[in-house]
Amino acid sequence: MARRPFIAGNWKMNLGPAAAGELASSLKSALMDETGVDILVAPTALAIPSVVDKLRHTGLLVGAQDLHPANNGAYTSQVSGPMFREAGCTHVLVGHSERRSLFGDDDEVVNEKVQASFSSGLLPILCVGETLSQREAGQAESVVAAQLHAGLAGLAPDQVVSTTIAYEPVWAIGTGVTASPDQAQEMHAFIRSVLASTYPSFVAAQTRIQYGGSVKPSNAAELLAQPDIDGALVGGAALTVESFVAIVRAGS
Repeated sequence: MARRPFIAGNWKMNLGPAAAGELASSLKSALMDETGVDILVAPTALAIPSVVDKLRHTGLLVGAQDLHPANNGAYTSQVSGPMFREAGCTHVLVGHSERRSLFGDDDEVVNEKVQASFSSGLLPILCVGETLSQREAGQAESVVAAQLHAGLAGLAPDQVVSTTIAYEPVWAIGTGVTASPDQAQEMHAFIRSVLASTYPSFVAAQTRIQYGGSVKPSNAAELLAQPDIDGALVGGAALTVESFVAIVRAGS
């Protein structure tokens, strides 16, 4: 079964409710007829209602950028999975490198958030990836394998298939440096081999693996043409209609 391409835009801490709503409206106009690819945007928590409202009945999906593992409680400033689900989200980013490096999300916390995603009816996009020093030390595969095993721990095979893996080499995020198509394909194939050796064969065959790390219109087609790259997790280029639409069309 062919894996359906999946392009997601992570808006990070950009665009308040008004600006996010405007971008969503423009994306709606440009992308409503793109039926060959799944498309998601992940606005800030405050902007989610505005974006959900604009994208209602379009097929374009809305995701959260993170969640707290608990459903509710004394966790000032945090937002839970059930709250994001009620607001209209279908997916949530988990383990993004910025969460890991800036906010201390370790593998155990990432796994708690993956579990919380499923328990609240959200599908996780699990981010994995190595730093430049880890790659230069020859540890890229071992680091990614460890993050993968930890992040997916305790999931049933059908839950793993419902999880999107996003490989984002930390050295390529927001730097303008992109992994070459060969480098990206090599790691995506490795991730698929880890899934194949851990779960029933259908898991590796069906699980979608996105590439994230300075994806832009100029490199999207070549990256997305690789056999094990099933989509993209787009950062800065997701903030303008023209560039995000070009990347989506490269994947469709």
